[in-house]
Amino acid sequence: MRAADQAARTAVEGGAIWVDTAPNYGDGHTHAALAPVLADHPKTHLATKTGFVAPGQRWAAVAQGVLSEGQAAAGHSLDGGFVRWQIRQSVADLGRVDLVFVHNPESTARHRPWVHARVRGAFAALEECVDAGLISGYGVATWTGFGAGIFTVPELLGLAAQAAGGDHHLAAVQLPVSLVVDAPIRQALNGGGPLVEARDAGLLTFASAPLHGGELPELVTPELAALIRPGLSSAAACLLAVASTPCLDVVLLSASTSEHWASARDAVALPLESRRLQEIIDVLAA
Repeated sequence: MRAADQAARTAVEGGAIWVDTAPNYGDGHTHAALAPVLADHPKTHLATKTGFVAPGQRWAAVAQGVLSEGQAAAGHSLDGGFVRWQIRQSVADLGRVDLVFVHNPESTARHRPWVHARVRGAFAALEECVDAGLISGYGVATWTGFGAGIFTVPELLGLAAQAAGGDHHLAAVQLPVSLVVDAPIRQALNGGGPLVEARDAGLLTFASAPLHGGELPELVTPELAALIRPGLSSAAACLLAVASTPCLDVVLLSASTSEHWASARDAVALPLESRRLQEIIDVLAA
């Protein structure tokens, strides 16, 4: 877990204002690794997630009656009791939590009404956690939910209003954005899609996997990197394209060294103009 500790410390000491994690990352040990970093940087905002059952939580959740053995074995639950229990575990492990994302609610089903019901139930539990002072707000972190049409930002806002009985604390969405998963970029450039809808609703927007799991730098040629901006490495060019996406607030990146972090930070300091980004996306499409 030294890698998670090192990456987070490198980021926050380099100026990052958000750390994003989840109970199931690092085989369930990442929260413990991050706690000392967060204690040393109290102004850094922290986002974690709820949904996936971390390996070390399965026995405890069953023993405490939070999950049945079948639910624990499934590895993912948005049952209200589990959501509340997992958030309390996260707060205890991390010391504090600002934002909790419902983690890939589409992971166990694609039937829209069923997913919506699960999300609404999780939102109700999250509203209780806000009322209890455990967290400040919540969101949805999805891999395919928006792209597959399982839900939209307006639908999530409606579910949050239903769960809260009025004013709600839905505060953010997180989705993959990259030169591979480029639909959110295209949609935002055209004035639509989840990023624009979220921004219009006052939600924070987070881009995950900007390097597509680390695969993109090996796929981007020096010519393409130079097209994006001369002098950048392939990785930096990919990050710049994502960071230039309209209505995007936070790009999530893991950098293991201060040199990598400085390179990424410097690359995105001057975003591309929307017209230039559109030209690059059009070239990739061709």
